[in-house]
Amino acid sequence: MGIISTKYLLQDAQKHGYAVPAFNIHNAETIQAILEVCKEMQSPVILAGTPGTYKHIAFEEIYALCRAYSESYDMPLALHLDHHESLDDIRRKVYAGVRSAMIDGSHFPFAENVKLVKSVVDFCHQNDCSVEAELGRLGGMEDDMSVDAESAFLTDPQEARRFVEQTGVDSLAVAIGTAHGLYPHRPKIDFQRLGEIREVVSVPLVLHGASDVPDEYVRRTIELGVCKVNVATELKIAFAGAVKAWFKDNPDGNDPRYYMRVGMDAMKDVVRSKIRVCGSENRLHQTAEV
Repeated sequence: MGIISTKYLLQDAQKHGYAVPAFNIHNAETIQAILEVCKEMQSPVILAGTPGTYKHIAFEEIYALCRAYSESYDMPLALHLDHHESLDDIRRKVYAGVRSAMIDGSHFPFAENVKLVKSVVDFCHQNDCSVEAELGRLGGMEDDMSVDAESAFLTDPQEARRFVEQTGVDSLAVAIGTAHGLYPHRPKIDFQRLGEIREVVSVPLVLHGASDVPDEYVRRTIELGVCKVNVATELKIAFAGAVKAWFKDNPDGNDPRYYMRVGMDAMKDVVRSKIRVCGSENRLHQTAEV
């Protein structure tokens, strides 16, 4: 067991028609809550940390914790660099042991995005590290990054084809109408666009902004080629809501062993639900030997 590249997980998901859930982590409790459910349901998993997460807890410490959990839970883990924007930052973390990175150049023009992603791919592929990139741009709030509706734009299928060919990226996050955070209205997902991308792009596709998206919509995207589903906001809301409710009932409470467990249990309910939507339950055995 140990820290592995996401390519092994996503290739199996693509072959068998399911998606691997990628859950954003923030501390030891969130990692433990996610892994308790993944072990229980025998689901492969990707643990994703944004640059802000690795400022909150040093990357080396999170990496060591995940390696230890991989052994104690007897399952391979993919620790993922989510929405990173710098080759130097990715390089440092790859040298420290990570094997899965997202380089986000979606805010750049096409040619500049290609150049940045290609530089990351060239480096990462020398170190058995898979690379995810994004073409098109999601709106909403992710970590310290905010994208308003006017700056968001959907992925063009033919641009996606050229992008994958020119960068050699291992997986592609596509903008098809989802957004980071919660939705003020029911999201409008462009399934036709996703199908057109799938026809011309062979690498696994990634759905960002899956929190608050109706389950039937997520299942449809998986049918159309999505192999990785990112979930962050719903996890945080469940955890925080449960802790707030506990303190309302226990105003004199002060022991984190109690209130953190309440938050973890609420988060676990979300994780269970997302695993079922992704169809990844009982798929761990297919990736345990990588």
